[in-house]
Amino acid sequence: MPDSQKSRRLAVSRSRRLTIDVLHYNRRVPTCAHDRRSDLSRLAELRTRLPQRISWSLLFIKAFALVAQKHPVLRQSYINWPWPHVLEHPYSVAMLATQRDHRGEPWLFWSRFVRPDQRSLEEMQHAMNQYQSEPVEKIFLQQWRLSGLPTFLRRCFWGWTLNFAGSKRAKRVGTFFLSTLASKGVEIQDPPAFLTSNLTYGPLDANGCCRVTLSYDHRLMDGSTVADCLIELEATLNGAIADELAQIIAKSERAAA
Repeated sequence: MPDSQKSRRLAVSRSRRLTIDVLHYNRRVPTCAHDRRSDLSRLAELRTRLPQRISWSLLFIKAFALVAQKHPVLRQSYINWPWPHVLEHPYSVAMLATQRDHRGEPWLFWSRFVRPDQRSLEEMQHAMNQYQSEPVEKIFLQQWRLSGLPTFLRRCFWGWTLNFAGSKRAKRVGTFFLSTLASKGVEIQDPPAFLTSNLTYGPLDANGCCRVTLSYDHRLMDGSTVADCLIELEATLNGAIADELAQIIAKSERAAA
């Protein structure tokens, strides 16, 4: 048999290691996922009038952080060690799944947005542009270094961060996670992550509606709470977030007058 037709054993690519770590800890969190059809037609119309692009993901991130102001459970983490307890973070930290092509391979990194409820959408978009364009070894330095460690050392880091780091846990891994493939016309059924709240949304239909899904740690909240949060998320997107877009449009029009 020619060598080209023989099976080969390959080392796990460095580009897959962090994703494997996330899936490892995801299996330890008893999550459920609920979704809601949300009407975002007003928001979509305003977005088309913006003088510069603002990502849909950032609209959802800021809206969810505003909802988390009212619902502390969205800022909580269930900690197993050294004894089972709940850690409540004073503010939200969003982690956004970000795909980058690096060294000829697709990589998945996590862009961090601290206190997104207190940042302007324009400022957040600037940060997102940096995450998408600056050299990986610079903008994702800690994740890049972590991916180069052996599995045992990576798991030691993860274990310490998730169970013993206290307030640094939120800074390092966030309080909620967002992943989406809406730009490709694809929906994620149940976003895999290990945080208390894991958010995704699908593509908008012709009426400006989309499916919004929240996967959550069932040890900390129940479906009724999640349903309320999804309702408030839609209201916030059509309220405070839409109002901010309207202000950006008005400012641009005044500057052009």
